[in-house]
Amino acid sequence: MPELPEVETTVRGLRATITGKTIERVTLHAPPSSIVVSPSLGPVRFDSLLPGRTVRAVTRRGKNILVSLTGDITLWIHLKMTGRLTWVPAGTPPGRHDLVLFDFERDSSSNARMHLRFNDYRRFGRLRLFPDEELFKQKGLKELGPEPLEISAEQFVRLCHRRARMIKPALLDQSFIAGLGNIYADESLYHARIHPRRLITSVSRRKLMTLHGQIRRLLHKAIRLMGTSVDTYAGVDGQPGGFQRYLKVYGNEGEPCRSCGTTIVREKIGSRSASFCPRCQRLR
Repeated sequence: MPELPEVETTVRGLRATITGKTIERVTLHAPPSSIVVSPSLGPVRFDSLLPGRTVRAVTRRGKNILVSLTGDITLWIHLKMTGRLTWVPAGTPPGRHDLVLFDFERDSSSNARMHLRFNDYRRFGRLRLFPDEELFKQKGLKELGPEPLEISAEQFVRLCHRRARMIKPALLDQSFIAGLGNIYADESLYHARIHPRRLITSVSRRKLMTLHGQIRRLLHKAIRLMGTSVDTYAGVDGQPGGFQRYLKVYGNEGEPCRSCGTTIVREKIGSRSASFCPRCQRLR
């Protein structure tokens, strides 16, 4: 699943391509489960609500992409496991998994006619339309925890000491902190030398301060490198990310740890997996 750096990279790509542009036409090939329209907008189809609206801004909250449109509505996109947004020439033949096509009115800055495509081969991604006044009351947004690049170290320590639970599942809980997933949780715990099964309340203040710093450092680096491409992820321009070259534990089970040579293991913790070095990240 695209995590904070991949979603942030996508948001920046969308800002550069569609901000200020007006939607001319929307073509749907998506299953009904992929599209949600607020009941308050009336019995109107998704593809008929969007034409004529101009993109005012593109922002991110956790792993969610929020496209603010004129008329005080927001297109809320979650990429889920394999969703992608790409900006391509309008004449490019649609692919098998291109579920939604957004055509924009031509403007003076456009040398060639382009359009935006939502591609999702596993079809778990969601596109929703809500009035701005309803948006942050919706499940999936209203319960999100703080942003890891905005929370201070002291606030992070206090957050961690509120409730006894294993630290890896806590980092994956979007109501605890928003935007982290398996990749950056595993990597951050490795660099902070914390076992993923440790009770979060048993981790010292000093260690939690270190973890906070590693989370921020790794997220900033991944954003600079345009995210991690380990499956289908690519930016709006179709280019893959580059952070996968720096992964120390995620996806490296069975390989020697680059610090101590111990074999990296992968275990199920809660309902998710965790990759770690049993020597560098000892469970005391």
